[in-house]
Amino acid sequence: MLLTPRPKATRTKALRTPRIAVALIAATASAALVAASAPSPATPLGIGDPLFPHLGNPGYDVASYDIGFTYRGDNSKPLDAVTKIDARATEPLERVNLDFAHGKVRSVEVNGAPARFDSTGEDLVVTPAAPVAPGERMRITVRHTSDPVAAKGAEGGWVRTTDGLAMANQADAAHLVFPCNDHPADKADFTFHITAPKGLTAVANGLPVARTRHGGDTTWSYRTHHPMATELAQVSIGRSSVIRREGPNGLPVRDVVPTKDRKTLERWLKKTPGQIGWMEKKVGRYPFETYGVLIAQAQTGFELETQTLSLFERELFTRPEFPEWYVDSIMVHELAHQWFGDSVSPRSWSDLWLNEGHATWYEALYAQEKAKRPLATRMRDAYRQSDVWRAAGGPPAKPKEPAPGQKISIFRPVVYDGSALVLYALRQEIGQPAFDRLEREWVSEHRDANATTDDFVRLASQAAGRDLSGFFEAWLYGAKTPPMPGHPDWRTSSEDGK
Repeated sequence: MLLTPRPKATRTKALRTPRIAVALIAATASAALVAASAPSPATPLGIGDPLFPHLGNPGYDVASYDIGFTYRGDNSKPLDAVTKIDARATEPLERVNLDFAHGKVRSVEVNGAPARFDSTGEDLVVTPAAPVAPGERMRITVRHTSDPVAAKGAEGGWVRTTDGLAMANQADAAHLVFPCNDHPADKADFTFHITAPKGLTAVANGLPVARTRHGGDTTWSYRTHHPMATELAQVSIGRSSVIRREGPNGLPVRDVVPTKDRKTLERWLKKTPGQIGWMEKKVGRYPFETYGVLIAQAQTGFELETQTLSLFERELFTRPEFPEWYVDSIMVHELAHQWFGDSVSPRSWSDLWLNEGHATWYEALYAQEKAKRPLATRMRDAYRQSDVWRAAGGPPAKPKEPAPGQKISIFRPVVYDGSALVLYALRQEIGQPAFDRLEREWVSEHRDANATTDDFVRLASQAAGRDLSGFFEAWLYGAKTPPMPGHPDWRTSSEDGK
């Protein structure tokens, strides 16, 4: 996610660690106690994420989602939906908690048999007809509605556009759209079936697998070829054109744009294959089956790296005050996320710096190489502000909790330029050859998986041929910004004020 700057405003830019493991064990034990003491009231659970403690659910691992939406042509009305979840129990379960809110549940089945269900907090608590044993597979089928009108205080989920809908589920809003295990630590395969009236086009993550007409409606089906975190799901419905071209190594590139803007936006869309090629030279082959941009007629306040189909506001490409080099670099920011954040996903939201720091790094590097915007100048400016950012948002790898009622407030400057600054310091410390090798090894070793800050520290130490734990402890967890290797003259604003 990258926050879009607004006129007359300063640009704000927008894993299982040992601590998470302890919290997960505690949460699983809690789940077992709840099951053992049935029929106690249904209880919201979570895996103990430091930033979102009630997000995710213990006791099972999701393999795949199969989700059907029926859109009637009115984006102020709930969609009819069916969500099928294939999962494997990892603990004895008498109840199964799903994250789901802001929709009406009509029925639930587990392995074809009706199941009792209850809602508590933002959890849908399902009680199968018989307990589920460890290792047992289960298919949970939930028939429900999916409401595009935001609940009071909700951030994310469905985005209403001028001609339909799109999705923006980061950081924890997928469960406002469909029942799920809504934490990036549990990635899964996805299949979508979207039924919409004639004249509308529906798209989703992955590649198309079928399109069926029935009466005045069409059902569009898409399937991912790689596991995906729930926060990266994307479904768009609108009066759109799908523009296809070829990227590096025959990669299918498809862009989804308002049909009326197709010619206006082409000057931007045609840049994507070259941007993919640039990223591949830096870190290796593109990790997914397709890529493209989804340009929405909506004001979201951000751009978002939904997997294989990044979401952008239309006005990013039409506002005259944005120079071309800046728009290009933002496109690369979301593209870089396909490697950093999408393919390699965090175990914990506290590891968000690995996503945003890397995306910002390649955004800035692209601006340097293609538009002569010096990386060192940007990093020196970030260094000056770093202590202020750490005080406001916490150190890069130990961010402060989101502000009450503002879940996306975790996307603070310290996780963008403040975290790219850590990568700049690392390159200064170990040298560019070792740094470039580390970047390629990181996305290769953890492709289609989850990784932690500790994993990055270990791999960086291997690339450098020495223990870097002390270096990272200071740069990732320190309240104050350490001296910059190779730049003893750099000062933070707090030092200048002494």
